[in-house]
Amino acid sequence: MEHEALYRLSVFAGVFLSLALLELVMPRRGLSASKLKRWVTNISFSGLNTLLIRLMAVSSVPLVAIGVAEYGAQAEFGLLRQFTLPYWLVVVISLLVLDLAIYFQHFASHKVPLLWRVHRVHHSDVDFDVTTAVRFHPIEIGLSMLYKCVLVLLLGIDGLSVLLFEIILNGCAMFNHSNLKLPLWLDKIVRLVIVTPDMHRVHHSVIRRETDSNYGFSLAVWDRIFRTYNEQPEAGHEEMSLGLPSTIDKAEPTRFNWSFLLPFSK
Repeated sequence: MEHEALYRLSVFAGVFLSLALLELVMPRRGLSASKLKRWVTNISFSGLNTLLIRLMAVSSVPLVAIGVAEYGAQAEFGLLRQFTLPYWLVVVISLLVLDLAIYFQHFASHKVPLLWRVHRVHHSDVDFDVTTAVRFHPIEIGLSMLYKCVLVLLLGIDGLSVLLFEIILNGCAMFNHSNLKLPLWLDKIVRLVIVTPDMHRVHHSVIRRETDSNYGFSLAVWDRIFRTYNEQPEAGHEEMSLGLPSTIDKAEPTRFNWSFLLPFSK
């Protein structure tokens, strides 16, 4: 899709800067580690992952979701193309199915040992703010893109739906990873539909039963449906410990080299 990268980058930059400023004005928790070191490491992952996706996009076979969507449209391939439905309904179904698929992918990332080795890079962050949303190892990003490509092709999801989904997913991920203090009454209302920072912060707890909950990235309904919803952390949001149990009070997760090599360490 023409200008797809520009659209995504514009929305990403706008949401990121807005949340970063709001975190300064309305912080939920105090930070425990050097913000500069964490931001350099986390944003370095974002840059590396962006490069990976660009390289996949220019490969001989379309290996990014929008490229696959355009290929499926030309070949008239995919489940949704077998039905005559209003276009708006096709877009809604596509967004819902993709969001549900990301919920299951996230669940699998915690339950499959090999996937967890890679996903724990994300969970090793000792603090929780908007940059945590982009702290993913390139291996996980590559696997996630291939997973989405298969879904897009089999379901016959079109390019516009893919673009909308990626924008919504990235925006929601930055929002629910932000160190933003919402009024409790507002949080209770918003989390009925969308995952809030307080809801997702529980998922980043060092306590295993809390980590194994609240897998949703955008819509909050999936955790309620599949009974993985956890309303509040045991120790409270101000006192709870974040990250991996083995790295509490350690500086290693703030370093890029350590974080990049984490999947290959014992």
